[in-house]
Amino acid sequence: MDERAVVTCFLRNEGAVLLLQRSDKVGSYSGRWGAVAGHAEPRSANRRGEAAEVSPDAAARQEIREETGLDPETDVTLIRRGEAFAVEDDDRGTRWLVHPYLFDAATRGVEPNWETSAYEWASPTAILHRETVPDLWDSYDRVRPTVETVATDRDHGAAYISVRALEVLRDEAALAAQGVPAGPTSSEPAGMNSHGEGIADVARALLDARPSMSVVRNRVNRVMAAAGEDATRSVEHVAATAIERSVSADRRAAEGATEFITDRRVATLSRSGTVLQALSLGDPEAVLVAESRPGREGIAVAEELADETDVSLTTDAGLANALREWNADCLLVGADTVLADGRVVNKVGTRAASVAASFEGIEVLVTAAADKLSPDGEIDLEPRDPEEVYGGADVAVLNPTFDVAPPECIDGVVTERGVLDGTAVTEVVDQHREHARWQR
Repeated sequence: MDERAVVTCFLRNEGAVLLLQRSDKVGSYSGRWGAVAGHAEPRSANRRGEAAEVSPDAAARQEIREETGLDPETDVTLIRRGEAFAVEDDDRGTRWLVHPYLFDAATRGVEPNWETSAYEWASPTAILHRETVPDLWDSYDRVRPTVETVATDRDHGAAYISVRALEVLRDEAALAAQGVPAGPTSSEPAGMNSHGEGIADVARALLDARPSMSVVRNRVNRVMAAAGEDATRSVEHVAATAIERSVSADRRAAEGATEFITDRRVATLSRSGTVLQALSLGDPEAVLVAESRPGREGIAVAEELADETDVSLTTDAGLANALREWNADCLLVGADTVLADGRVVNKVGTRAASVAASFEGIEVLVTAAADKLSPDGEIDLEPRDPEEVYGGADVAVLNPTFDVAPPECIDGVVTERGVLDGTAVTEVVDQHREHARWQR
C-alpha cells in the first residue's frame, strides 16, 4: 500500500473553523468537505535532481497560503500540533499519514484556490453531519480544546480561555448526541458522553480547571443553566450561541475602552485579548508595555502593536518608574476576575502598576466583559512552579500567576454595558449567582 504524509490544518476564528468543499478538479475526494490540507513530502528537485524534503510544519503553512490566500506568518497563529495518525483507504490503495494542526486566524477574509468549490466558517461539530474526507473528525479531535488545555493554558487571557471552555462543552455535547466515542485528546469526563450526566461532569471539570477566572465559571454556568435537564440534546446549540455572545461582549468591552485611550499615552501589561483589541481599535498616541514575566507575553503584545503605533517595552520592575518618566496618561489593564467590592484579579504585576499609577495621578482603567464579575469573594492566585524563580537553597518561593489590585486605585471598569456603577455590579453578580444554581 502506498504511504503518503499529509497535513490537515484547521483555521479557527471566533469559535468557528474553516471547512472547504473539494472541487471536481482535485484528484481525490471530490465534493467532500475538509480542512486546509496537502501533501507533506518532497515537491521539487534541486540542481542535482534530488527532491527537497518538506517538513509537515512547512507544508502546513504553505498550504494555508495556497488554499486561503492568508499570510501564514502574520494572519494565523499556531495553537497546537496533533499527534500524527494513519488512515488507510483500501479503494485508493493509499495509507495516509495525517499530521493535524490548529491555527487561530485573525480574519475570515479568505480567497480559496481552484481546489475548493465552496467554503464555510462553521462549528467544528458540523463535521459530524457532513460527507468529509476520511477521518476528518479524528484530525480535529487531536487538536481541539479539552479540559486539560483549558487548565494548562498560560499564554492567553481569561476571555480567550473562556471561549475555549465553551468549545469543549459544544464539542462534547455533539459527540454525546451522536454517540461517537471521545478521542485520545478528550477530557476524561467525556468518557461518559453517551449520556447526559457526562456533559455535566465535563462542565464541572471546566469549573475546577481555572478557579481564578470567574469568566470561565460564569460562561459555563450560563450554558448549563440554559440547557436545562436534557443537557445532551441542548448544550451543543446553547454553547455555540454562547460563544457568539461571548465574543461579541468581549469586542464591545474593547470598543467601549477606545474612547478613554484615543490620542493618549497608554501603559499596559500582560496579554489581555480585550486590551489588545482596544489598543488596535483605538488610536493611542503611544503605548508602553511591561514584558510580564515569567511568560513574557507582553513582548508579543508589543510586537503586534509595533506596526500600528509608537510602542515602548519595559521590564516589570521598571514599569512603576517608567509610568512617570514616559509621561503615561493612563494605565489600561484587563482582568481575570473583578470582585463585587471592586478588587481586580489580574496577571501578577497589576497591583504594583495600579498603585504606582494612582500615586502619580495617572488614570487606571480596567476593560473586561461583565462576565468577569465574580459572584463570590474567593481568590485563587494560581501558584506557579517555584523553580521558575529559584531551585537552590531551602527557601520558600512565592511565584503567583495573579495578584489583586485594590479598588481605591481603579478609576473605572469598562464593560460591554459601559462603566458599571454599584447598582449595575449588583445586578450582574445576582445573575451569575442564579446561573450557578444548575449544580444544586
